[in-house]
Amino acid sequence: MRKIFIYVTAFSILAAASSCDKGFEDVNKNPVLATSVDPIYLFSNAEFTSAIATQFYQMQIVQQINSPYTGVMEGGNHNTVYDPNSNANFNSLYLQNGPVNLLTTVIAQTKDNPARANLYNMSRIWKAYVFMVLVDTYGDVPYFEAGKAFLEGINLPKYDDQKLIYDDILKELVEGTKALDATKPIEGGDLFFKGNIAQWKKLGNSLLLRAAMRYSKVDQAKAKQYVTTAVDPANGGLQSANADNALIAFNSTFNHPLANYFQGTERANVYLGKAFVDYLKTSADPRLKVIAVKYETPANPIATAGAEDTTPASQEGMPYGYNESTVTSAPGFPGKIGSAFKYSQINRKTLGKIDAPEFFITYSQTSLLLAEAVQRGWATGDVKALYEAGVKAHMAQMATYDVLATVPAANQDAYLAANPFTPAKALEQINNQYWISSFLNGSEAWANFRRSGFPILPINTYPGKDPSVKDFVRRLVYPVREKSVNEANYKEAVARMGADELGTPVFWDK
Repeated sequence: MRKIFIYVTAFSILAAASSCDKGFEDVNKNPVLATSVDPIYLFSNAEFTSAIATQFYQMQIVQQINSPYTGVMEGGNHNTVYDPNSNANFNSLYLQNGPVNLLTTVIAQTKDNPARANLYNMSRIWKAYVFMVLVDTYGDVPYFEAGKAFLEGINLPKYDDQKLIYDDILKELVEGTKALDATKPIEGGDLFFKGNIAQWKKLGNSLLLRAAMRYSKVDQAKAKQYVTTAVDPANGGLQSANADNALIAFNSTFNHPLANYFQGTERANVYLGKAFVDYLKTSADPRLKVIAVKYETPANPIATAGAEDTTPASQEGMPYGYNESTVTSAPGFPGKIGSAFKYSQINRKTLGKIDAPEFFITYSQTSLLLAEAVQRGWATGDVKALYEAGVKAHMAQMATYDVLATVPAANQDAYLAANPFTPAKALEQINNQYWISSFLNGSEAWANFRRSGFPILPINTYPGKDPSVKDFVRRLVYPVREKSVNEANYKEAVARMGADELGTPVFWDK
């Protein structure tokens, strides 16, 4: 049968070659296969894929989420190098269908098209966000040549100096935000704001404020310069309400990246960190009741996990510096329930839901950063009012997860009255609240912790930690694959930046 098929096929080809070829191209076109894609679809996919899992290092370094286990669960819990977990940001964001490639393509397709000017500038803003995460995580990364494998055939992009990347990020944010124009076509496929230009200007300026504040330790003049631009009302202003929050609303079909971590096979292995629980508990923070829980049978799925104790006084965070065997000797060890420990976990009906939203840049974070900028004399305003607005905004934000997570306004006011703003401790209070406001946004919580030095956390003294870590992890190491596949560019980056170790700080952290 195979020979007959070959002969018939050959005869058909010869016959076709000797016959009229009129309409040949049309016959061989797939009538349902797209030959081009509207760049708004690439852009919305870039927004969606910017939500990445940051549990193994970032949230553990800032002591909000903890796991005592070694092996596949290791990372920030023990301050060790484990490539499958440390490469997560790099691989996710540079993925073929990830935001770097998608946004680079959108920018190339829309740059010279006046009808898509808003999409072009929205893409510049969001690309700046993505690369802030990459630089803040690894330091030098591919930037100017990144995402151009298809466009220009660059398969092994050069790593760029992180300081130069941030300079370009600042430029792109300033230019992209100013160029947004409500009189031009609106991009309704935008997942954040359906193309609302006023909100995109607020997002661009709020991200510029965040980028400017990264310089607070290394170049205060530069920080002030860009803070001034970000807060200028003539440029569109900053986020001013929770309606301006940039987030992805997941659902039962498209689950949050951490869904399996909190609800799936790892649910019995994940706990809240001691420092985080203690801080909320000591200050009688009403958010503790909606974040933390002790399940009767924590190893079981939510349907059979049994009674749920959300009483704040009952909550206990897991301390750092231990593994699954030695944690039993930790002071105040609460014991085990089957294979799980009796420490507090994230509430799977509120913030730990499979369809929980992912917040990227929020009004709460922006208000707190502005409070710090005013405190430092880089902007004008009422520090206390901005601080309180930031705290209340995050408490109100809780309801976005679920109605069960609602923090009543009366409880918000009571918390601020019991924990009043103190000018002498302004920077500490502001950044402690930023830490809480960035809960589950691991990359940002870790970045601001390194920048500000707050909260003051106990040093993780795990005996098997990487020797380069003196106090806290300052960056993550590059993927092992990069060392062999992109070897020359990798070596150039390390020679310029410093050792490819957990203890090497990024440029704004020195």
